[in-house]
Amino acid sequence: MDWVQSLILGIVQGLTEFLPVSSSGHLVLGQKFMGISIPGHEFEVMVHLGTLCSVLVIFKKDILKLLTTLRSDKTHREVFTLIIGTLPAVFAGFLFKGQIDVIFEQVEYVGIALMCTGIVLIISKRFSGGNLEISYLIGLLIGLSQAIAIIPGISRSGLTICTGLALGISSEKSARFSFLLSIPVIFGAGVLTAIEIESIGTINWTVMFIGLISSFAVGIFALKWLLGWLKSGRFFWFGFYCLFTGIVTWFIS
Repeated sequence: MDWVQSLILGIVQGLTEFLPVSSSGHLVLGQKFMGISIPGHEFEVMVHLGTLCSVLVIFKKDILKLLTTLRSDKTHREVFTLIIGTLPAVFAGFLFKGQIDVIFEQVEYVGIALMCTGIVLIISKRFSGGNLEISYLIGLLIGLSQAIAIIPGISRSGLTICTGLALGISSEKSARFSFLLSIPVIFGAGVLTAIEIESIGTINWTVMFIGLISSFAVGIFALKWLLGWLKSGRFFWFGFYCLFTGIVTWFIS
């Protein structure tokens, strides 16, 4: 992989991490169409770290508020809810790592997963959300949907936000919880992958850095745009894109 391919994949990651179209699925498709195969998950984790930094920038006020009000009961409850919501993805990552690695190599599975994402997003048109607060149970259910989204082609943001809407949470609260929930999962995946790297000398750090910076810069734009799009009530439109892309991918794979 050269720096141009890294730049393209970083842009793809930045756009698709926050738009409900599955970043991992699009990274698989991007490699397929460019005729490259990146061994291991180092590059994927690097561009995910780029989009993680985007979340930290956009939600910096929310994060600082949580850190500076840790003694309040409300903050305790929110932090504990985020912890509960994170656990399913942690267990899924450890238990099904081998199976997920296989799916990353099978483009047709990505196509099927994208079709599933599309159907869920289209159905979400019927979910109007509500004024409920995110309880421990709702946090767990949203966390379970995040765990399912480990599968390439299943959109993490799409599934978690749709789950929140279906459970009576407003689009704004669902999006906020979804992206805060992504922070420990992406960070944890990055740490685990770093531990598994056998030889740092074999990694092209220039290519990696280009992917990280491009995913970070584009991620900020995409996240801001999505938060505005959610308010318009047209979130379900992405479902038609996922459904179409999934069908095309499945046929050509």
